[in-house]
Amino acid sequence: MVSKPGGEKDGPRTVTVLGSTGSIGTNTLDLIARDPDRYSVEALTANGNVEALAEQARRFGARMAVVADPARYGDLKAALSGSGVEAAAGPEALCEAAARPADWVMAAIVGAAGLEPTLEAVRRGATVALANKECLVCAGTLFMAAVAEHGATLLPVDSEHNAIFQVFDFEQKSRVERIILTASGGPFRTWTREAMAAVTPEQAVAHPNWSMGAKISVDSATMMNKGLEFIEAHHIFAMPPEKIEILVHPQSVIHSMVAYEDGSVLAQLGTPDMRTPIAFTLGWPHRMAAPTARLDLGRIGTLQFETPDHDRFPALTLVRDVLKAGGACPTVLNAANEVAVAAFLGRRIGFLDIAALVDRTVERVAVPAPVSLEDVLAADQEARAVCTGLVGDLAA
Repeated sequence: MVSKPGGEKDGPRTVTVLGSTGSIGTNTLDLIARDPDRYSVEALTANGNVEALAEQARRFGARMAVVADPARYGDLKAALSGSGVEAAAGPEALCEAAARPADWVMAAIVGAAGLEPTLEAVRRGATVALANKECLVCAGTLFMAAVAEHGATLLPVDSEHNAIFQVFDFEQKSRVERIILTASGGPFRTWTREAMAAVTPEQAVAHPNWSMGAKISVDSATMMNKGLEFIEAHHIFAMPPEKIEILVHPQSVIHSMVAYEDGSVLAQLGTPDMRTPIAFTLGWPHRMAAPTARLDLGRIGTLQFETPDHDRFPALTLVRDVLKAGGACPTVLNAANEVAVAAFLGRRIGFLDIAALVDRTVERVAVPAPVSLEDVLAADQEARAVCTGLVGDLAA
């Protein structure tokens, strides 16, 4: 379950940022830099960008910096020489960074690689700002059980789930009629399937509203991202799939809504800037100032809404089917999508092949429902192997 406000300690809030060199991580550090006396950085991690990680660690006085790629350990250690920052590398070091005594942890490692470190933070009862949706897509039941067992506070960072969190009445959950996830529709919202067949990686990563990393930008373009958020919302708010709706809203001003049984629909609005939901979690349980552009509805004038087209964006149907099937199917879907998106970005497959390959992988991989983290990781690896083979067949 999602925790409500608890006690606060005196002095600066200690923070760890898992995935500090990515879009979410750099926006988090941007906010911290604007009020440095309020925060103390415990650990920062990155996948392979040693130069940026070392610069961040020095600037913010981090106690530890971790690079996920073990081959870059020497480079990181050299870059931090004389700084007093502890350098480490590899998957185990990522978990060690998450296990360090920070009050607040930003979980922004992209993909399934973020699952184990984020669970480490959860298991010590930290306040976890969750920007890694794959944790819930791959292991939602196990992950939420760990949150409850260890008394962790889970705060969603995705703009949609953060919006829902802000207007969701946890004391009257039974009065919620449905939650409505808004979607920009991505760069190809009005394109035909024929036109999308020729989409390039450069076109797919050019999101019309948001500045994001390459993988999540492609997910937005296929609308798989909205499908993953559908699964995420199911777990965070313990809502059945039939009470979750997706609505295309091209302006990305209304970030999501909650409808109640009395006919009220509550929405959270704001300009499309990830620093808004990050600030909400970083300041929790209080509001904090953020340097985002203020919303001017008079200038915007009109807000549009439309029902998503499942024929042009089959990922939306696929995700609903996968959630209904349950078991390890969401894990398989996520792993296959990561492989397929990487293949598209590497120009090995076409844009429309992404959802098709994920669908074929889900059909081919039949594994039992996971009851442990090891089961989740095994299903993930099997799905990756199967999808990699399918990519090879297609690219041959």
